[in-house]
Amino acid sequence: MKGIIFNLLEEAVSKEFGDATWDKLLDEANLSGAYTSLGNYADGEVVALVGAASKALNLPPRDILRWFGQRALPMLAVRYPDFFVGHAGTRSFLLTLNSIIHPEVHKLYPGASTPVFDFGVSDDGGMIIGYSSPRKMCTLAEGFVLGAAEHFHEQAEITQPQCMHDGASRCVLHVRFH
Repeated sequence: MKGIIFNLLEEAVSKEFGDATWDKLLDEANLSGAYTSLGNYADGEVVALVGAASKALNLPPRDILRWFGQRALPMLAVRYPDFFVGHAGTRSFLLTLNSIIHPEVHKLYPGASTPVFDFGVSDDGGMIIGYSSPRKMCTLAEGFVLGAAEHFHEQAEITQPQCMHDGASRCVLHVRFH
């Protein structure tokens, strides 16, 4: 996993809970915490940090990942504003994940492993998002969707009728915007 993810996680935790909490999570996870944005780090390190946060906050890891995604998206908007320019709302932004955003991520962070998304429209006009990744961090994706909705001054309601954690080949998110 690229170091930028760890940098964003540190920033989110420190901003909301203080630097001491970040240090405590690193200690609990038995990690050094020296992450450079372009560096490559084992996926297990973020899993260990999420596990430490889960234990400290008494929340399921899935909730921690969702929280992180929601907090990280605004930080990404500040770091990479060009990704957000020209979008009238969350839906048009999300539709650029595979075609624009992730190719740019690969240019900025060579070797990055990004999830693959597919998109559709539900019968009620909502957005259907398919998520595939060996990391199975679908709730992080949910958090990013919620953070994007906030960025575009919208509200998003997400259900997940299909999940890789339950044995499915991919996760499916149904998103309704208000």
